[in-house]
Amino acid sequence: MEQKDIKAVYFVGIGGIGMSAIARYFLRMGLVVAGYDKTPSPLTRQMEKEGALIHYEELVDEIPHTCKNPKHTLVVYTPAIPQEHKELVFFRENGFDVEKRAQVLGMLTRSNKGLCVAGTHGKTTTSTMCAHILHQSHIDCNAFLGGISKNYGTNYIFSKESEFVVIEADEFDRSFHWLRPWMTVITSTDPDHLDIYGTKEAYLESFRHYTTLIQPGGALIIHRGLEMKADVQEGVKVYEYALEDGDFHAENIRIGNGEITFDFISPIENIKNVALGQPVPINIENGIAAMAMAQLNGCLAEEIKYGMKTYGGVDRRFDFKLKNDKIVFLSDYAHHPKEIYQSARSIRELYKDRKITVIFQPHLYSRTHDFYLDFAESLSLLDEVVLTEIYPARELPIPGVTSKLIYDHLKEGVQKMMIAKDDVLDFVKEHDFEVLIVLGAGDLDNLVPEMEKILSKRYK
Repeated sequence: MEQKDIKAVYFVGIGGIGMSAIARYFLRMGLVVAGYDKTPSPLTRQMEKEGALIHYEELVDEIPHTCKNPKHTLVVYTPAIPQEHKELVFFRENGFDVEKRAQVLGMLTRSNKGLCVAGTHGKTTTSTMCAHILHQSHIDCNAFLGGISKNYGTNYIFSKESEFVVIEADEFDRSFHWLRPWMTVITSTDPDHLDIYGTKEAYLESFRHYTTLIQPGGALIIHRGLEMKADVQEGVKVYEYALEDGDFHAENIRIGNGEITFDFISPIENIKNVALGQPVPINIENGIAAMAMAQLNGCLAEEIKYGMKTYGGVDRRFDFKLKNDKIVFLSDYAHHPKEIYQSARSIRELYKDRKITVIFQPHLYSRTHDFYLDFAESLSLLDEVVLTEIYPARELPIPGVTSKLIYDHLKEGVQKMMIAKDDVLDFVKEHDFEVLIVLGAGDLDNLVPEMEKILSKRYK
């Protein structure tokens, strides 16, 4: 379906972080937007206020009349929705154009200049940083983000004028193969989603294929030293970046007094004394990639500096809830061993002399089965490790795969325990902390507001 023919868009699974960003785009374009989700959430309630028609029962009769014309209705679904979902079956059987979320994003990269960020980890922060730099500059952008930007309180940034669209490129289910990037960053290629890919080699091949999709005249900005092999078309420039090496890198890094500043080294123009608005060590490297993409697309040095200084972070990405002399409490979405390693290393660097406790909820049986040794090694960088049961998401249990696989391989000297998720609040009430971090991509984060209340009351 051509974009000009679309009058209504229906989303099966409208409440997801990626789906809701696209829904908001079509709302801003003045189209009828409706959809189904399993349960109400702050995101769905906000979208209802913005004009979306949303229901929470799997019933064809609940689909609005305006979304029942196959000539003018685009149907978008997420791979998390079962194929036998009644509404999805109805649309397929009645000749509707039914597309994955990634296909719709692909359509947008063909009609705009897509600035995409791919990688096993770091892509949400890097894409949100890049979007903020561009949005507050003379360039501007649309952006579809994988988290809620704290600068804007949303996962979608709208611009009527800009030709640029910032997109988080998701490798799950090979979704990013639908995109046609103008430029892309690749942050990392540590194997993940092996339930989909099967082998590390297939995972790396998927990223290689992704690089063939970059449009001639555009660019690949790739982290130095990745195992994958890029395969770009003629006319695509390739740049490397890293913390202290590569075409784009940092020099003169200064960390102290809760602040991080550095000099940005670039083949286009060096920028001195860049200050991080969210001063976390891992954000130096994320920031280098974001600044490189912004600079290659015309952002000025002062705009880049101001964007980095005013960047406020993303919900659940190194998200500080409490920070004072008595207690530091934060939440982080990290759910892959390398992400946890980066988070642990960053927080250890920030709080060298304080006891750090982590409560971690593993995400997926398959990921735990594949990487339990790596999880144990990364978590062992911290002083006390508390493990809850595995969050299954889309999976059924795998015999013998529990959090105990990680527990049993934590390094000697690490204090450790296993508790049920239902007992986490009691654990927080009964224990003292210096630095506490909640890690994982499951539903443990739903308890964070209550944990914040408990700790705030205790450590006034």
